[in-house]
Amino acid sequence: MPRYFIWTIGCQMNKAESQQIAGYLDSAGYQAINSFSNADLVVLNTCVVRQSAENKVLGTLGLLKGLKNEQPNLQILVTGCLVNSNTQELKKRFPHVDLLFKPGDYHELVTWGQKQGIPIGQRLLRYTHNHAWITSSPCALVPIIQGCDNFCSYCIVPYKRGREVSRPVEEIVCEVEALVERGIKEVTLLGQNVDSYGQDLPGHPDLADLLNELNSINDLARIRFLTNHPKDISRKLIDTIASVNKVCEHLELPVQAGDDDILKAMRREYTVEQYRKLVNTIRRKVPQVSLSTDIIVGFPGETEEQFERSLSLVKEMRFDVVHVAAYSPRPGTIAWREYQDDIPAEAKKERLNKIEELQAAIASEINSQLQGRQAEVLVEGRKGGKWFGRTRSNKLVFFEDDGDWLGQSAGIQIEKTSPWSLKGEVKK
Repeated sequence: MPRYFIWTIGCQMNKAESQQIAGYLDSAGYQAINSFSNADLVVLNTCVVRQSAENKVLGTLGLLKGLKNEQPNLQILVTGCLVNSNTQELKKRFPHVDLLFKPGDYHELVTWGQKQGIPIGQRLLRYTHNHAWITSSPCALVPIIQGCDNFCSYCIVPYKRGREVSRPVEEIVCEVEALVERGIKEVTLLGQNVDSYGQDLPGHPDLADLLNELNSINDLARIRFLTNHPKDISRKLIDTIASVNKVCEHLELPVQAGDDDILKAMRREYTVEQYRKLVNTIRRKVPQVSLSTDIIVGFPGETEEQFERSLSLVKEMRFDVVHVAAYSPRPGTIAWREYQDDIPAEAKKERLNKIEELQAAIASEINSQLQGRQAEVLVEGRKGGKWFGRTRSNKLVFFEDDGDWLGQSAGIQIEKTSPWSLKGEVKK
């Protein structure tokens, strides 16, 4: 039986697409293994959103070049955001790669596979998922919209994944129903800008409409979605989160900066005050909501005063989670063309550390309020001898118990808290 290994880096969309590719290979008689060693086929699902990710991709491609010199029959496939429509240049740079295909372009994968004698059928282009992933976790990732039309000045995604293309409601519902039949209890709907879902479809169904459709699926317990854009979250969507019982009380809401001039340079199309009002509305409508955000430090021209505004916003908003990154110029983006990367690396690192230290203190305070309380945890698996899962508000919880809790909902009494996770015991 031929063996394959999929190496994935980057966002949840990449993880979902790797699941899809794994499903194709499983159906074609391949066996998944856990490393490059002894693989007959390797798939790299790449990310170039930040320089650090791109460096890892290039390093791995170099490693595979050496491996292919030793094993000429090794087949190497590359997808993800490294690959765009102009693959000729990439083929020249990486002649050891057998196939370069754009993110989500499964037709090209199928065509290549059939030429290689790999029995991947066209019928598998829908609703196919990796059975290994499904049986090992009650949670699944479901892409609902591909691409992005926003063109934030720092972001390479629209140039790599293209313009927004939504999947039809009935297709998504059918996929989720099939997943639930296989034991999935929670789905996360994915898009580079999930709030734009449906604008390109006949009748213009929106994300709120889709959430209502999925809410009626029997045995589906939870629904999540990401990533959101503050300028596109509607009052209808907020009301749906508040009223639809299977939609979890958690939102990823990237702010990116706490200064209006920086937000304008980023082409985010909202002000700090508009973001503040949005958060207040969400918290008023959904009192139990937990909020995660993204912040970029060291954007071109960011002064110390402007950075301090981002720091102050984090202190004011009291997010549950903050993902912070130092600005990394991406060739081809608006910021790369129009701005000089003029903030020293040392200053970026210092600013990043300040955000992280502040957020650790805030998260510690927020999570400490859960001590002694009971939480409903959907158990996703085991790690380090402990069961783990998440609450509806996306808090990571660990507990020890001899029972088989995989895929079950457990009532956990929280005994210990930290900024990053909670620990408890099963409430008997």
